[in-house]
Amino acid sequence: MLTGELRSQIDRIWDAFWSGGISNPLEVIEQITYLLFLRRLDDLHTLEENKSARLKKPIERRVFPEGKDPKKRPYEDLRWSRFKHFSPAEMFAIVGEHVFPFLRTLGGDDSTYAHHMKDARFTIPTPALLAKVVDLLDQVPMEDRDTKGDLYEYMLGKIASAGQNGQFRTPRHIIRLMVEMTAPGPKDIICDPACGTAGFLVAAGEYLREHHPEILRDAKRKAHFHQHAFHGFDFDNTMLRIGSMNMLLHGVETPRGPDGLFTSPQLDELIAVLDRVRATALAA
Repeated sequence: MLTGELRSQIDRIWDAFWSGGISNPLEVIEQITYLLFLRRLDDLHTLEENKSARLKKPIERRVFPEGKDPKKRPYEDLRWSRFKHFSPAEMFAIVGEHVFPFLRTLGGDDSTYAHHMKDARFTIPTPALLAKVVDLLDQVPMEDRDTKGDLYEYMLGKIASAGQNGQFRTPRHIIRLMVEMTAPGPKDIICDPACGTAGFLVAAGEYLREHHPEILRDAKRKAHFHQHAFHGFDFDNTMLRIGSMNMLLHGVETPRGPDGLFTSPQLDELIAVLDRVRATALAA
């Protein structure tokens, strides 16, 4: 449940983008999504550092490599916890010239979202806007899964371009009703062939957590939940990135999606598979 203060923080971030010259709501949420992903990468690296310090062993999985990038900038400077303290001009140069090229070649994160980062574009126009947004996002609590999921859902609710490219936002209470009527089980594979921001997949994940909590206690079922249960498709790569981040912030580590566009032959194949599944279910 979001407090009024948290909603106010998100509203200030949104207003900063609008006053800074970015008025397209999809572009706003995309840039916020990139910055949230950067913060998450830094959190993952910090966890690995803490684990290494406790066990007195070398870091097993480095998100940010040792040494310097191809432009001779230390990879340590690409971390959220480092560049947020730099001056606006230096922060702007680091994010635009070093961080985003690094993200496009990212292989250290196993999420589908990292896979879609190869098309990432940094469009924040000024150092002042970037510094203000980073400062505001740094104050938003992202430790609790429910809180950060609700925060992202609140931001998605600000997308006012419903109806463009055939996209529209289904009200959350309708999504919950449809998921409860479908009643997915812990062994099911769940697919949304037009996932958009992944609202239906998120609701299905929350339903499984609530009605089948054993999925997170059993190692085999937990692996299925995080790696194989959810499949989302969309023709818009921006939506794929936003949907993947939505799933990630709701606690699903590697939701599956296509590599690039979801083409007509793939759609025909998916429809054929769904028809076979439906026929089998009716026969049973």
